[in-house]
Amino acid sequence: MTAASSAAGPSEGGALAIEARSLYRFFRAGEEETLALQGVSLAVAAGELVVVVGPSGSGKSTLLACLAGLDEPDGGTVLVAGHRLSHRPEPVRARMRAQRIGILTQSSNLFEHLTVGANLAFVRAVAPSPSGPADLDLLHRVGLDARSAAYPDELSGGEAARAGLAVALAGDPVVVLADEPTGELDTATEAEVLALLAAAARNGVAVIVASHSPAVAAAADRIVRLDDGRVAA
Repeated sequence: MTAASSAAGPSEGGALAIEARSLYRFFRAGEEETLALQGVSLAVAAGELVVVVGPSGSGKSTLLACLAGLDEPDGGTVLVAGHRLSHRPEPVRARMRAQRIGILTQSSNLFEHLTVGANLAFVRAVAPSPSGPADLDLLHRVGLDARSAAYPDELSGGEAARAGLAVALAGDPVVVLADEPTGELDTATEAEVLALLAAAARNGVAVIVASHSPAVAAAADRIVRLDDGRVAA
């Protein structure tokens, strides 16, 4: 893949998997107000890998939290597969998130008291998808065929990242949101995780990654840069 120039629209005319329309997010602490997002718009097509870059404090994590429905924007709207996610009751957002969105974070999205296989089974129970890949197929894709019975604290950093990606994909999502997924990985393991994210995009999943890593940016179909909560020109 080659990185394209910064832009808020999809690089090709495919169906939109996720769209943010003029998102605003404010945080107040006493008399101080932080403008985390200031009119951010973003549209990502199915099968596209978009990397959001920018300095610390530019709004990358806030944007992903709003796209996932984990945080509510103060203004603007998020649509997932054409369905409004934002400004709806939390149970509705949680259901849409389980059925349509995979989330991958630097700190892991695995339940520590469950094995890798049981983590996958939990996602299946919450968001059953007859068209999604089988657990064994997912584990094979991420190279963890023999680690289904392992607990998260028994995994290496690279194995945990790959298991987390399997969990993110287990619900057959239309979009995967990854916040600094390679931040604590060595160069070789980072390349493995990037290859898996690219493979997910080739299979039709929209992938949005927030990252400081030049290697992640180099793998993007398109780069979106945030500066002070705004999409840079």
